Amino acid sequence: MTPTLHYIFDPLCGWCYGAGPALAALAAAPGITVRLQPSGLFSEAGARPMDDHFATYAWSNDQRIERLTGQPFSARYRDQVLADRQQRFDSGPATLALTAVALAAPQREADALKAIQHARYVEGRDITSTETLVGVLQSLGLDDAATRLQQPDIALLTANQQRVSQAQALLRQAGAGGVPTFVLERDGQRQVLHSGTAFSDPQGFVAQLTSSR
Repeated sequence: MTPTLHYIFDPLCGWCYGAGPALAALAAAPGITVRLQPSGLFSEAGARPMDDHFATYAWSNDQRIERLTGQPFSARYRDQVLADRQQRFDSGPATLALTAVALAAPQREADALKAIQHARYVEGRDITSTETLVGVLQSLGLDDAATRLQQPDIALLTANQQRVSQAQALLRQAGAGGVPTFVLERDGQRQVLHSGTAFSDPQGFVAQLTSSR
């Protein structure tokens, strides 16, 4: 049976953005099925206002991630996202957008996640805005998902809640406290992977995984 790599993440998690190259390498690796599982960590009760203290903390952490992973955090992101006191730190809209993609074109969800992260961390765009997210999906040719996101129906909202609940249950079962978390499922057994090299050496992380099969 082909092993499944559960990637538990949040679209507003800087470390999840830092793990982007590892996710891309995993998706290209033969013999592994990668399943994206949004945790909803920074939505609903986990959402919060963007204030000076949190913005300073986030920027400091982001610079550390950039040094380790090479993933860029631009001045536009600092000046237009972290400095915007009207923009909440809320991953709910982006998570819903990804669920719309998962329903309409599941093979494109990783592409959508990468584009949404790029819109925030490089282009300095507001990915808590449905309008922004619709534009990102349309730029990828994901028109069906974009249309559904504009007017969420019960099926989309239910699927989104189910995905978040499944990811949270998997985190609890794995004894993991945060994201990103990589859980390898093989022959009915699940194993939390040590993800340190996923940030510093994505290809090495994938090589370790594939060589252990």
